[in-house]
Amino acid sequence: MAKDQLQVLNALDVAKTQLYHFTAIVIAGMGFFTDAYDLFCISLVTKLLGRIYYHHDGAPKPGTLPPNVSAAVNGVAFCGTLAGQLFFGWLGDKMGRKRVYGMTLMMMVICSIASGLSFGHTPKSVMTTLCFFRFWLGFGIGGDYPLSATIMSEYANKKTRGAFIAAVFAMQGFGILAGGMVAIIVSAAFKGAFPAQTYQADPLGSTVSQADFVWRIILMFGAIPAAMTYYWRMKMPETARYTALVAKNLKQAANDMSKVLQVDIEEEQEKVENVSQNTRNEFGLFSKEFLRRHGLHLLGTASTWFLLDIAFYSQNLFQKDIFSAIGWIPPAQTMNALEEVYKIARAQTLIALCSTVPGYWFTVFFIDKIGRFAIQLMGFFFMTVFMFALAIPYHHWTLKDNRIGFVIMYSLTFFFANFGPNATTFVVPAEIFPARLRSTCHGISAAAGKAGAMIGAFGFLYAAQPTDRKKADAGYPAGIGVRNSLIVLGCVNFLGMVFTFLVPESKGKSLEEMSRENEGEEESGTEMKNSGRTVPV
Repeated sequence: MAKDQLQVLNALDVAKTQLYHFTAIVIAGMGFFTDAYDLFCISLVTKLLGRIYYHHDGAPKPGTLPPNVSAAVNGVAFCGTLAGQLFFGWLGDKMGRKRVYGMTLMMMVICSIASGLSFGHTPKSVMTTLCFFRFWLGFGIGGDYPLSATIMSEYANKKTRGAFIAAVFAMQGFGILAGGMVAIIVSAAFKGAFPAQTYQADPLGSTVSQADFVWRIILMFGAIPAAMTYYWRMKMPETARYTALVAKNLKQAANDMSKVLQVDIEEEQEKVENVSQNTRNEFGLFSKEFLRRHGLHLLGTASTWFLLDIAFYSQNLFQKDIFSAIGWIPPAQTMNALEEVYKIARAQTLIALCSTVPGYWFTVFFIDKIGRFAIQLMGFFFMTVFMFALAIPYHHWTLKDNRIGFVIMYSLTFFFANFGPNATTFVVPAEIFPARLRSTCHGISAAAGKAGAMIGAFGFLYAAQPTDRKKADAGYPAGIGVRNSLIVLGCVNFLGMVFTFLVPESKGKSLEEMSRENEGEEESGTEMKNSGRTVPV
């Protein structure tokens, strides 16, 4: 089949970087900006939700979400994301990338707004509706993963493809950063307008009634960037690789790419019939042929993403608890509700600014130079090292004079997660599988990651509790403590390094070469080497 599709696909592979590449990055990237904002902003307001809806008169500490409610609020979006990745990944291969792309965005816009409008006054009604809308928010976000990665990989040229896909994913860093900044601005504004005493001084008055607006505004803000890109997302043409390889319409693929590349490409109408009749590579996802060609690849991409997200999401969602444990955020009872939101958001924003965002962009700049495999292996290695460096002398880091050192070391684990497997696990599945299964396989890999995220979100919530039951948060059983939790995460990162050896290097290769869609053609290797020299116009 590669021989029949040579002209239009090679026009993409050898195209110079031009405006449509950057337009695609911005359109797909703003979806990921929204994804990250919506997934992580909940961690900024969970303590506020506990103060508002679970206050108990006479309690020595402010109200907190009960364990089951906290697990649901933090984890329900991941359940939706996992389901959305599988469903929309499959649908993207069946209906086309563009047709499904708008559905996911509109779902994100509607459910972001609905999450902030969660109705009711009782804790049960508010939390139930919040969880309901965050599940469907996650469902829409889940579709964005395989579709954004697949669209960007199929639009890109092979020389800078890794950087383009990584740039889309890097917008996640700005989404996390924006979440913290919005929370800082909103909480500071309300704190100035509605001053209150600390919980110790006035337990009931420390949470002003207007605080209920704060978490709603923070959650609803995520709808704005997604809504702004809907029009442009709908104007994007279907990717030429889907049109040519899956829909088998070479004429339409040539016409679409002629517009975006601003060159004339042969329609190759005489080859359409040959493409339609060629069934050599039409094996399915559950076939022996797929297992032979790509079984280990799918195991590698799914397992590494699964292991990464256990560590990555437990760190991101619960860094406020870690900062509290080492004293970087004051005890809750010494602050009022809005002051606590402000200080949690400030700490998370600092981490995002100093380590998360730079880590993503290091990957963008280096992924096409040193390759996906090297970056992923290096990232897992340093995440392992820094986790153990934090965990083994944990008591040392809790001492007041050493707390800044702890934050620096903790930040480095974020840096090497993002200049490492958090980016590469997103990039590689969009490159190594056949076009008709690319979105599905990326969705499966991403869903494995979200299964890991749920383990991180639910598991770390309980595991990080002190070993002394009396010191644990209200409603929680005794855990293994922060130190032992960090040791477990270090071991998880080490396993990720091991499973990385199942993932092939795709730097500088065409998508058809990586997916082996040209396997079985005579002289296919020669064609692939020489195919990029001329493009008929």
